[in-house]
Amino acid sequence: MSPFQIAATFMLLIAFGGWINARTLRLPREVAMLIVGLAGALTLWTLGRFAPDLTASAVALGAIKGIDFSDTVLGYMLGFLLFAGSTQVDLGEIRRRLVSISLLATAGVAVSILVVGFGLWGVARMLALPLPLSWALVFGALISPTDPIAVLAAVKRGHLSKTLQAVMQGEALFNDGVGIVAFASLLALAVGEGVGTPASLFGHIFLDAAGGLLLGLAGGAIAIRAMKAIDDFAVEVTLTLALCMGVYVGAQALGLSGPIGVVGAGLLIGGECALPSRSYLRSFWTLVDEILNAILFLLLGFETLVVPFRRGQLGLAVGAILLVLFARILVVAPWAITLRRREPGAGTILVWGGLHGALSLALALSIPQGPERALILTATYAVVAFSMIVQGLTFGPLTSALAPKRQ
Repeated sequence: MSPFQIAATFMLLIAFGGWINARTLRLPREVAMLIVGLAGALTLWTLGRFAPDLTASAVALGAIKGIDFSDTVLGYMLGFLLFAGSTQVDLGEIRRRLVSISLLATAGVAVSILVVGFGLWGVARMLALPLPLSWALVFGALISPTDPIAVLAAVKRGHLSKTLQAVMQGEALFNDGVGIVAFASLLALAVGEGVGTPASLFGHIFLDAAGGLLLGLAGGAIAIRAMKAIDDFAVEVTLTLALCMGVYVGAQALGLSGPIGVVGAGLLIGGECALPSRSYLRSFWTLVDEILNAILFLLLGFETLVVPFRRGQLGLAVGAILLVLFARILVVAPWAITLRRREPGAGTILVWGGLHGALSLALALSIPQGPERALILTATYAVVAFSMIVQGLTFGPLTSALAPKRQ
């Protein structure tokens, strides 16, 4: 199948699945697309197992397995999704909660990496699985950041105060950039290509994150000045597209964090999008966000075809889910305690709203071939599936149940 044929097939699945969901199930859109992808993957696997001579299924199966999910997400989609999501966030609220967001996105990620990494290493040893500590820490790095795409979608459905909205949105937007840099550094150590002390590692993460943010803010400020000098919606939309792509590519070329760069740029542009005279900017980026989200979660469902599930790894998968939840409780506990009077139930919401999604799987799939890769992929997909299906489906009802207690 050609790339255009694959894209056309995906759009048909998204349109038809979305229509069915809107008419009947009315599930969250990202969960509905994930289920459509899982159903498609199951169908292709069944046909491949029991009707291997069927040409159409063989072609489709080959096309799906030929998609580089990691490169698609990290190289093409992530910048647009983060920029689109950040344009819909209230910058004023982010500024007011900057200390909490910064601590969760940095110290919180570091604590989670250590808890999950050492914990999974212990579980693997108990199960006699070959997962060294260095590789367990790599898993901790890729799974610790909350997924910005999934979290931003969940926040739209939840009955949350402005404080909780800002904290969850800000944490998800910034901690993925920190997590990606930590993942790259720990992966280099695991494969023997990097050496250094914890202090040098944290210094590297700080410089990449801070440099990316400054680049994004500078680019956003320039784009805003350029938009204020004209009154042409097509040119203004084009300027925001160029800003998103230019900051992401430019940050990567300079060795800085592209994700944090586009978040910084998007937060500034979001103020312009909120103006009634520029509502078309918000409408455009909302549409981009919805379409790319649908494609991403559909792909996420189909990726079950490339994840090596083995019966002996069930214990590792369950252990990974429990460890990630436990680490999340430890990370948000101090913040929740300080707000227990003003925001009853804040801890529960922050724990259950710490969703993990396509970004974690994309990082796991970028790991080079080796015995550890299969174990990490299994653990990652287990956490992502639990997070998106169980936590994603219950987050809205949970916040509704806790809403009266917060009034």
